[in-house]
Amino acid sequence: MSDLEFSLPLTTRASESLQVFLLGAVDFESVLRLQEKLRDEVLQRRDRLGGLFVCEHPPIVTIGREGSQSHLRRDASEFNKLGIEVRWLNRGGGAWMQCPGQIAVYPIVPLQRLGLRLAEYRQRLELAVLDVCRELHVSAHRIDEEPGIFCSLGQLATVGVAVRSWVTTHGLTLNVSPDLSLLRTTRPNSRGLRPTSLEAVRQRLTAIPKVRESLIRNLTERLGYEQSHLYTGIPGLKRTKRRVFAGQMDEHS
Repeated sequence: MSDLEFSLPLTTRASESLQVFLLGAVDFESVLRLQEKLRDEVLQRRDRLGGLFVCEHPPIVTIGREGSQSHLRRDASEFNKLGIEVRWLNRGGGAWMQCPGQIAVYPIVPLQRLGLRLAEYRQRLELAVLDVCRELHVSAHRIDEEPGIFCSLGQLATVGVAVRSWVTTHGLTLNVSPDLSLLRTTRPNSRGLRPTSLEAVRQRLTAIPKVRESLIRNLTERLGYEQSHLYTGIPGLKRTKRRVFAGQMDEHS
């Protein structure tokens, strides 16, 4: 997809708002391009306008700066046979499986104009997830040395960001109701804590739209925005229909 195939409905006037884009199920490459496009636009502005891409992905393994091949519980060839790409990224964090049933959130915000340092920004992302957990009556916590959100059953959310000229890309994933056997084909933290989900902790069906609304609302507040505008799509961006995985994967120790 080239940059000419989609356009972002951003105002040219000075704005203090957060623009929220609900993308639905979309391939990872398209979201990377969208992040780059919005980051470049935010870099040219002098106001506090920011963006938030919210979506789900077909299964893909992404590996950040703290990740390595040893964090994969399968050979890359095994992932390839299932149509699952392994992608190395210049973001913080380790190796994650991103897949349906998981909310992926990509904030594109100007940290300096928001008065935030990088460590505080990461903390605010995590606090927003904790706000969601609190609303769902899920007991969860942060670990200062380990990005993400954790609970008694393991890791509920991953956090990994990139910054260029104080504008952020990448962000976080929150496990709502993914296939845990698929999720556990990677080691997303250095403590050996297994990925889990809100649905597993709550032991009941957990609706993604409800969690998504809570996450957007709490992120908007935690990042210091008083106003947000919601868009249900982006002109020219096609949602994916690709299905590359079905059923459970046997876990390796």
